[in-house]
Amino acid sequence: MSRLEPSPPEDVGVFDVVTMGRVGVDLYPLRTGVPLKDVDTFGRFLGGTATNVAVAAARYGRRSAVITKTGADPFGDFVRQALMGYGVDDRFVGVSERLLTPLAFCEIFPPDDFPLYFYRSPKAPDLDIEPGELDLDAIAAARIFWVTLTGLSVEPSRSATLAALEARGRRGITVLDLDYRPMFWDSREQAGTWARKALDHATVAVGNLDECATAVGVRDPHEAARALRDHGVSLAVVKQGPRGVLAVDDAGAVEVPPVPVEVVNGLGAGDAFGGALCHGLLSGWDLRRTVRFANAAGAHVAGELACSEAMPTEAQVLTRLGGPNRENGGIDHA
Repeated sequence: MSRLEPSPPEDVGVFDVVTMGRVGVDLYPLRTGVPLKDVDTFGRFLGGTATNVAVAAARYGRRSAVITKTGADPFGDFVRQALMGYGVDDRFVGVSERLLTPLAFCEIFPPDDFPLYFYRSPKAPDLDIEPGELDLDAIAAARIFWVTLTGLSVEPSRSATLAALEARGRRGITVLDLDYRPMFWDSREQAGTWARKALDHATVAVGNLDECATAVGVRDPHEAARALRDHGVSLAVVKQGPRGVLAVDDAGAVEVPPVPVEVVNGLGAGDAFGGALCHGLLSGWDLRRTVRFANAAGAHVAGELACSEAMPTEAQVLTRLGGPNRENGGIDHA
């Protein structure tokens, strides 16, 4: 038996950002460059893609919430405590009486090797959300609704995610994070099938080259963006690693180079990018400014150990961009 018991809200107004998907506890080694078998000290952090995006958005003063579920265990208590500490509303965080809050361990070999080990068996609570447990009115009303491909990997989360997207009806900004994790799927082809179904409900799609190839079958960034937009997506964002980011909307294409950073842990950088992308879209910035800001936010987190705890403020992002007076770096509040 499971339940979603949102805490009574003080203000039932519209959320800026509502995300839906993974939550968990990241246990990261406090020594880098060491195999996991030799690590004896870990740091504990809030984690999970959708959760990190909600935290990142809250860092910019955005009213955010995450739809997810934990176990009825001490790590679930930690998740709620951490969310409240980061300013993320926990009213849509449910509790499973039979499943445990997931854990994730990683090895850290900078600059580009970060093996990740998920402990989510037999199933993570965040994949056990039922359609009937959703607050569809809050989902429909949010200024941005963000879902991940992982939520489509198994039932009942698949049906819940699709029900949320259908209730959303492509109103406002509806983001599909392509977030392809092979360990959650029977095959790449299966993931691609469900990605294309979800794309038909999205207005924004975000993914790296491999994730875009999974969704639309092409790896060339411009062809991938075109294929994503052929599904009705207004904005396609294709992350190209060391080649930067390509973003294409109705006005045309923008390419932004990467922001230099001495990488400590690359995990979480994409989530920081996502939260900053939400902030830029909500602020009404032009596409180049939005993507530059998101790129810099991702670089900031790549230079830190943790994910959620490292999500930057606007001032920190501007510093990485070179200061508020740098060309396209000065950000006006909306």
